Amino acid sequence: MKFIKLFFGIAFIFPLALLAQSRASVNIQNNATLDRKEAVVAIKWNAVLSKYPQIDTANFVVINSVTKKQVPYQLEHIGQKAVQNLLVQVDVKATSTLSLSIQKGKPETFVTKTYARYVPERKDDFAWENDKIAFRAYGKALEKEKDNAYGFDVWVKRTDRMILNERYKLADYHTDHGDGLDYYHVGFTLGAGNMAPFVKDTIRYSGNYQQWKILDNGPLRTTFQLSFDSWNAGEIKVSATKTISIDAGSQLNRIENVYTFEDTKPMPVVVGIIRRPETGVLSLNEQQGIMGYWEPTLGNNGTTAVGSILTTPVTNMSVDATQIIAKTTVENNKPIVYYTGAAWDKAGKITNSKQWFDYLNNFNQQIKNPLVVSIK
Repeated sequence: MKFIKLFFGIAFIFPLALLAQSRASVNIQNNATLDRKEAVVAIKWNAVLSKYPQIDTANFVVINSVTKKQVPYQLEHIGQKAVQNLLVQVDVKATSTLSLSIQKGKPETFVTKTYARYVPERKDDFAWENDKIAFRAYGKALEKEKDNAYGFDVWVKRTDRMILNERYKLADYHTDHGDGLDYYHVGFTLGAGNMAPFVKDTIRYSGNYQQWKILDNGPLRTTFQLSFDSWNAGEIKVSATKTISIDAGSQLNRIENVYTFEDTKPMPVVVGIIRRPETGVLSLNEQQGIMGYWEPTLGNNGTTAVGSILTTPVTNMSVDATQIIAKTTVENNKPIVYYTGAAWDKAGKITNSKQWFDYLNNFNQQIKNPLVVSIK
C-alpha cells in the first residue's frame, strides 16, 4: 500500500511540473489615468526563460487572456546575439491590468510596422519609418553637395504601409502620390529635433553621420546607431553616437546620445526645431521640457507638426528667426535621452494644434508613468 501511495503522489506532481514549464503569465499594469493605446512593451527575456525555460523561439504565441487572440510580438536583440527582450504591442486601459499568456503555438505573421535602412543610392541617406511617420538623416556623401543639410528630415505619410523603398525607387518623393511626400525643409538647422553642442552661445553643428549600424529592424521596434566623427565644438573636440528607436504606433522617436569630449564639466547642448517665416503655433513648457510646433500650412501639402520632449532639466527655451531650441547639459560619455518626432494633418489622426500639444503632453505622462510588467 505504501508503494501505491508513493506512485500516485509522483504521478500527481509530474504533470504540474510539466505545465509550469509550458507557459508563462504576464501582467501589464497601467497605473496612470490615461489609456495606453498601441503601446510597445518590453518584457525581459531572462524573466520569460525563468518561468518558461523550455520555450521554443520559433514556436510560441502571446495570447490576450480575455479575448484569447494572438498579440503581435518581436524578439528584441539590441545588437546582441542573444535575445534581450520580448516586445508586445497592446492596449491597456487607464488604471487597469492586462493579462497575457506566453505558450506553445504557431505565431501569426505580424505586419511590419517599423523599418530602417541605409540608402547608398541617395548620397548615404539613412531613412526610417513606422506606421505613422518617416524620417531621414543625411550621410557623408551629401556633405560635398550644395543641398547639404544638418538636422533630421520628416517624410509625412498617410498610410500604415512601409513606403521608404517605394519612394526611393520612384525617385519622386517631393510629390504626393497618395501616401504622402517629403516637403519638409531642413537646411542648416537642427530640423525636426536634432541635438548639437551649444558652446559660447552658438550651435556647434557636427558633420553628417559617418557610420551606421542597425540593432533591430521591426516589426514593432526598429533601433539603429549613427556615429559622427570628431569635430571642433567651440574649442572642445567632440564625437558622438546617436542611438535612435522608433516604435510602431508612435509619432516620436526615442534618441539616446553619447557625447565624448575632453572636459570634466558638463557640456551645454540644445535640441532644435526649424521655424518657418510664416505664422505657426508654438507651445513651450520649460518645466516639463516639451517643445511643440504646429507649422504654418504649406498650400496643398497641408501642415506638419513637430515636437520634442527632453528628459533632463531644461535651463531655458528660446525662439529666434530660424529655430526653436531647448537648452540642457550632457556629461562626457554619459547617455542623454530625449524624444522627438512629427505628425501630418492630412494623415487624419492629428488635425490641429491642440490635438498635437495634447499628444505631446500625454506622451510625456507616459514617459513618467511607464507600464509595470510582472511575470509568473
